[in-house]
Amino acid sequence: MRCLLIVLDSVGVGHTPDAADYGDAGANTLGHLFATTGLRLPALWSLGLGRIIGTDRAPAAASWGRMRPRSAGKDSTTGHWEIAGVELAQPFAVFEHFPPELVQAIEAEANVHFLGNLPASGTQIIAELGGEHCRTRRPILYTSADSVLQIAAHEIVVPVERLMEICTIARRHADRWRIGRVIARPFIGQEGDFHRTPRRHDFAMRPPPTILDALAGAGLPVRAVGKIADLFAGQGITESWPTASNADGMRRIEAVWKATREGLVFANLVDFDTEYGHRRDAPGYARALEEFDRWLAGFLPACIVQDLLIITADHGNDPTFRGTDHTREEVPLILRQAGRSSPLGTSDGFADVAATIAAYFGIGPWPIGRSLLP
Repeated sequence: MRCLLIVLDSVGVGHTPDAADYGDAGANTLGHLFATTGLRLPALWSLGLGRIIGTDRAPAAASWGRMRPRSAGKDSTTGHWEIAGVELAQPFAVFEHFPPELVQAIEAEANVHFLGNLPASGTQIIAELGGEHCRTRRPILYTSADSVLQIAAHEIVVPVERLMEICTIARRHADRWRIGRVIARPFIGQEGDFHRTPRRHDFAMRPPPTILDALAGAGLPVRAVGKIADLFAGQGITESWPTASNADGMRRIEAVWKATREGLVFANLVDFDTEYGHRRDAPGYARALEEFDRWLAGFLPACIVQDLLIITADHGNDPTFRGTDHTREEVPLILRQAGRSSPLGTSDGFADVAATIAAYFGIGPWPIGRSLLP
């Protein structure tokens, strides 16, 4: 028995009922992409995507629905943890500027002195402070509207191994402040032409027990592709393959799936979010979705009738919306297994995925969520 769970990072399908509390009323990542770019996704359409967004009633080759988040927040860690069966009663902390006590504690232990400590996009901050960083060798500290503490450094000025050491120290101190992720952001280039490298690494808080722990505890392999292992601090993961891009992730999914005889393959494709959503690049976002759709059409025959395929997302990031941050949205849910095709409705929480996986593998009912299998 095999399950493939693919998270299309940030591919939301419309604002949640509480979106106004986040300043996101009116956001609709996928809907606005279809409206503004001429986007076409025939493979996903055949699996019921058109029925999810309410523009098609043709028969689908899978079951389809939507999921509404229950946890507070709209970041990747919150979304993925809820997918894996953890509902956060208390949201991760968000800062516009990190408290002096936290910054000074990291600086003292890591023997560094930061630049920045302000909210900014990753490309903006290295354009503004990259030159000073190269002259002073001081790492750049910044954040966003999510619960993230990000540290950027030029790979020649601060070797990646040293950057990871600084971030490991920062992670220990960030736990007390309930910061979801510490992210290492290496970059290269010359002043006026800096660009980030794929050697990013996320240091997440350790989650409570998830469906991943339950599967691994039952002796089933849990294979992570992309940033999944980072988001779960490696907990419940038996093997991991970080990736540099969507294309790299899709190639890795194929290889890992081919080698998997049982267990879970849990993959995240991050380019939709990092390369296009945050940069408000709607045409680029649409192209990335079409590339995934073409890949999916060729990959689907590798999933036999007994396999469970789940395609969903973790939050929204509407590239036509104001600002550069995630958007509080419902997410699509496509479930393909045993030739079934039925409407799944709107799940009250992402944990229905964890409950469905638990039922599929017969490891007992998950304490929250409901199984979507008969």
